[in-house]
Amino acid sequence: MSSRVQKLTAAYRAHLTVPWQMGLAAIQRVVFAVYDKTDELRLRANVDEFALATQQAGKQWLLIDLTNAFPEWMMGQKYRDAYFESPEDLAGYPSGELTGFVADLVARLKTRIEAQSGPDTVVALLGVGTLFGLARVSSVVEGIKESVTGRLLVFFPGEHHPEHHSYRLLDARDGWNYLAVPLFAKD
Repeated sequence: MSSRVQKLTAAYRAHLTVPWQMGLAAIQRVVFAVYDKTDELRLRANVDEFALATQQAGKQWLLIDLTNAFPEWMMGQKYRDAYFESPEDLAGYPSGELTGFVADLVARLKTRIEAQSGPDTVVALLGVGTLFGLARVSSVVEGIKESVTGRLLVFFPGEHHPEHHSYRLLDARDGWNYLAVPLFAKD
């Protein structure tokens, strides 16, 4: 395991030692595991270490991988062939995201989270980098956070700027302010 991924796992493990308070606002139950985008494959190869840490802390683990969310959604679209003929049509949304895709993704995630998790569950989102250019991570988190009664862990390939509480996905898009708890690979 990469030393940075090991350190991020250790930071997560330490975070789990703090007893979970009941009655927290949804935003206070969101945790971003922030890592360098170059560590994506290493993190994926070792995501079971996070599951193990969760289970050792007496909590449940629900991993949701968003890597194929867009292709799966696109397969169900009536006009998908037209999109492939003119992919530039997908880029014309002023919000910077495909609203139909985001709405569908949030609805599917909420259904799964509500069916498979409880107040002692860490719901972990993996593959949020694949949303780049299609959906804002902030829109997805905002859409599902109330459905998570335990904790929402977002594996986030990007940066966190503590002075503004801002996050930047893949170090490329303008950041957004968000008050989630950030975890880092500490030296």
